[in-house]
Amino acid sequence: MKKIALAFLLAGSLVFASCDFLTQLTSQVSSVANLVNCDFNLKNVNNISIAGVNLKNITSGNLSATDVVKLVAAYQSKQVPLSMDLNINVKNPTNQQASMTAMDWILAIDGTDVANGASNRTYTIKPSTTTTVPLGVSTDLGQLFSSKGVDALKNFASSFSNDGTSSKIGLRIRPSMTVGTTQVPFPNYIKIEKKTGKS
Repeated sequence: MKKIALAFLLAGSLVFASCDFLTQLTSQVSSVANLVNCDFNLKNVNNISIAGVNLKNITSGNLSATDVVKLVAAYQSKQVPLSMDLNINVKNPTNQQASMTAMDWILAIDGTDVANGASNRTYTIKPSTTTTVPLGVSTDLGQLFSSKGVDALKNFASSFSNDGTSSKIGLRIRPSMTVGTTQVPFPNYIKIEKKTGKS
């Protein structure tokens, strides 16, 4: 009799566990699906350096002798490392949360794809809120600038506005969510642009 009772108890526990799992699974699916209703835009770009030289020094003409040596050496060697932090605003206008556990990205400079990668950080965008998602990017622009000439480097450096954005930068992202043990990606890549007006 005790064995029968124990069997029923275990069976009941499995049913409740299955219900909890299905509830959690449904919540995760709903959360990633709600990304479709979110607005994505580029807030700004910070900490930009070219060949180890701060972009502000380049645009202001406040270059040290060391900075000049770095830039000339980078251009001559056709290795022009670029690093910067892009901040993406994700606005959730709905009354349900949206989430992502990973994000693939593609960076374009002046219309040419120059780098791609993935971020595995988890972000939850609560209802009726905006969350800023940071994305650190590092790539080499040597091939791009060597084919288009030194003017391309100058134009890129001078393209940044006071709000930290540039018409030369293009970004596409594809967020995804882990549902159970499966990675569920967004249906397509989202083009990230600077939103006009207040961020």
